Amino acid sequence: MDITTDYWDTSNMKISYNKEIKFPIRLQFKDSNYVSPISKNKVITSRYGWRWGRAHRGIDIDLVTGDSLYAMFDGVVRFANYSNGHGHSVVVRHFNGLETAYAHLSSHGVKENDSVRAGDYLGKGGNSGNARGSHLHLEMSYMGIQINPECLLQFNDSNSVLSNEIWITKDMTRPEIHSSKRQTDINTPTTEAEAIALAKRPKKVYIVRSGDTLSRISSRTHMSIAHLCKLNSINKNATLKIGQKLVVN
Repeated sequence: MDITTDYWDTSNMKISYNKEIKFPIRLQFKDSNYVSPISKNKVITSRYGWRWGRAHRGIDIDLVTGDSLYAMFDGVVRFANYSNGHGHSVVVRHFNGLETAYAHLSSHGVKENDSVRAGDYLGKGGNSGNARGSHLHLEMSYMGIQINPECLLQFNDSNSVLSNEIWITKDMTRPEIHSSKRQTDINTPTTEAEAIALAKRPKKVYIVRSGDTLSRISSRTHMSIAHLCKLNSINKNATLKIGQKLVVN
């Protein structure tokens, strides 16, 4: 199977597919496990979600500069170069269409168009680019759309894929409804019917109480203030009233 024929760009870390993506998206895995990108326990220091007033579209895994990094699945290296913000980075496209991106490296161990097997060496971890200390910034995307990695995989010692068939919903791709500080309650549908039902579920409502502020509600609901305002057609300086109902999903 040649996965390098369509939308194969070795010059840019992120590429645009310029096509409408319809949710839910079917994603299949042939294996029930993946290879850990690092050889030590995976400690997530920042999650996919809203962080410092902007979207964080991956997860950060703690490491020491010079730690070796490994391919999580079989695939072909699409990008191995320096990218603004992400520093030295490697992007691997896998045979199910998923791409994994490994950022803030100190050095590369592969080049564009190299074929890799799960567990093959990709480079050394570091803090290149816009990084606050040494860590691996790991992104997962499909058709150019970033997905919360914790909606697909277990980041513990089991190295498990959550299901051999996962239906990606729009909520799994929206950082504004996730928190970078804590793991979101994750709904990972394994059938199209489950995914459609999740998309149609009734909206959750929060009733404003005495002393509530948008900041406090944001913290309680694990949503960004910007997303709360957008959902409820209010601005960040709006005065809240006790008993007021706010949509929170």
